[in-house]
Amino acid sequence: MSQSINRNGLTLVYTGHGKGKTTSSLGLALRGIGRGFKVKIYQFIKSPERTYGEQIALKKLGVEMVQLGIGFTWTKTPEEHREALKIGWPKAKEAVMSGEYDLVILDELNNALAIDKFPIDDVLPLNEVIELIKNKPSHVHLVITGRDAKQEIKDIADLVSVIEAEKHYYNEGVPAVKGIEF
Repeated sequence: MSQSINRNGLTLVYTGHGKGKTTSSLGLALRGIGRGFKVKIYQFIKSPERTYGEQIALKKLGVEMVQLGIGFTWTKTPEEHREALKIGWPKAKEAVMSGEYDLVILDELNNALAIDKFPIDDVLPLNEVIELIKNKPSHVHLVITGRDAKQEIKDIADLVSVIEAEKHYYNEGVPAVKGIEF
């Protein structure tokens, strides 16, 4: 870790139904890398079976981005999603609590916590997320992204940005654009 890093780690939440939550967190990662931060990124919904532009770029910068998920909730069975969360959450929690990283991004964690089609609290307990935020090492900046952030998380975060869509080309039938969405 850089000796000049501010030792007051913040918790930042990017939520809302607009596009740009992950993109905002990646901008912070880039800024942190430029300032000598050691950065780790976990994605809770995206699958390692796909390739993402941000993952390719970050690898070139020496930053590991780990996909813990298996895709959208409608693409796999509840049991498969539960198993992915059961395996992934401890990995992310360990990275934050290790103190090894200056900035840890838990991308799409809010999405995972908002799953209501099947039970997840036994494999991704909200109370553990709250404890992680409250007890993370003091120098660690923690970023949590995704729609529908839980009020309990927003209440203890240092910053909450709600990103809302005013206009989106999806509504005009334009599919996901390579280099923009992935």
